[in-house]
Amino acid sequence: MHDDNAIPLETNPEPTAFEDIAEKFHPPGRRDLSFYIVLILAVIPLWSIAPLSWFFVIYSLRTGIIWSFTWRGWVSFVAALAEVFFSVYHFQLTRFVSGTIPNGTGDLRELQAAFKRVLQAGLADLPEHGYDEEDVGRPGSPEEDIIALDFTDPRAMDFRNYLRTWFGRVPWSSLRKREVYAWLHWSIFNAPFATLESLPEARQNVLREVLEMIEKRAGSPIPDGSNPEIKPLLLTLDPVSIAWRPLIWYAGVALSNYYRRRHFKSKWDAKVATYNGLEYVLRIPPRWSAESGQRPIVFLHGLGLGLTQYSMFLSHLLQAVNDLPVLIPLQPHVSQEIFHPRFLKPMSRHESAAALAGLLQELGWVKGRDEDGDIVQEDAPAGVTVVSHSNGSFLHAWMLKAYPEMATRSCFVDPVTFCSWEGDLCYNFIYRPCTNGLELVMKYFVGAELGVANFLQRHFDWNANSLWYEEIPNARDPSKTMFFLGGKDAIVDASVSLSTSRSPCK
Repeated sequence: MHDDNAIPLETNPEPTAFEDIAEKFHPPGRRDLSFYIVLILAVIPLWSIAPLSWFFVIYSLRTGIIWSFTWRGWVSFVAALAEVFFSVYHFQLTRFVSGTIPNGTGDLRELQAAFKRVLQAGLADLPEHGYDEEDVGRPGSPEEDIIALDFTDPRAMDFRNYLRTWFGRVPWSSLRKREVYAWLHWSIFNAPFATLESLPEARQNVLREVLEMIEKRAGSPIPDGSNPEIKPLLLTLDPVSIAWRPLIWYAGVALSNYYRRRHFKSKWDAKVATYNGLEYVLRIPPRWSAESGQRPIVFLHGLGLGLTQYSMFLSHLLQAVNDLPVLIPLQPHVSQEIFHPRFLKPMSRHESAAALAGLLQELGWVKGRDEDGDIVQEDAPAGVTVVSHSNGSFLHAWMLKAYPEMATRSCFVDPVTFCSWEGDLCYNFIYRPCTNGLELVMKYFVGAELGVANFLQRHFDWNANSLWYEEIPNARDPSKTMFFLGGKDAIVDASVSLSTSRSPCK
């Protein structure tokens, strides 16, 4: 089915003998009952606290009834006044985030190599079931040549279908070069695009080269011109989507996480400390020693409420492996800890990986490196077991890219690091209109929160966040690498993550 507003594409053959999934029109979804239940019972009451506080404070002062308040009235007035001041503070932070200059352009050669790797993904002709068994006759995906596929080739159709996500999932035939160039210019140079001719010649050549490879991979030329009705998703350049929330919410989160820190200290004899800007919770059993050969566990949490969200899981983990050390690096920028000094200053890819690697080395859990990057302390333990959930898989990926020898075992739970270039994560979490209660909960209570929005919409780096199969140590050994995926994941396509985790090519 074609969009009525789409510009016809005359250069493509008519898809009469097959169903082209890249041409399937995605109409706006209809909101179901659960959407309105969550909206009325959860979102509106929380959102309305700030405007109601403004009304109460202004009304009390203008009418003078403040002078007749009992102690209950004064408590209410002080609480409302605190919400008023906090709303101004939150507004200023929102303006700061909205005007923040995105991260600069990364290494151009690395980005070009990453784009080539993206286009190589899925080129190998592999069976639907089983693993990518490499041999001389059939190398892994990084060795596959980028050839011009036929328009009806299933690999080309899959590629067109996934790539159009970055353009709001419009039919592929409606794309034009101007919008594709704008998206490429953002993804490579992290900068706005005006016209191709206005760019330096070096940038023009890069864009033309990448576009040519995309057209080969898609099995379809992209016509010249522009389609104004199509707006590419430029994540770090588009306006930041932030939803208001009151002081009482953030205070509750902060108090809850403070309590969890104290709870881990008292019940599990854990330590809460900071290493080079990286805050962490650490529990080391008194009888454990590095010489025992038992590997410590590092858990990397995802978006949400920090320790509060994972309290039940972490308590179960600490009880289940009470003879092993457990390290939990904290990420306040995605834990709604607005009062934390690093709330709007997330650590970069290299900064995070270096801090975690340095901490592991200081604990004596891994082999260290000297200033030249050479491995030292050959007699040190082999490494650690790294378990990551959701957004924590980004930090997991950064560690494997920079310090692969430190993670002897890896466990990915609902990972978002695989195939992040395909756009499902960004579209579903930020751009997709909510149609049910679950999507509204994820959007309002997580995705549109100030710190999360700042991290995803102003510090997102698809190249740094993407982890490829060949970058995972011992990826083929199920005793050392495991993947757990939600079949009905509402954010990422689990089938794509599954294919990526089985093979470097799918």
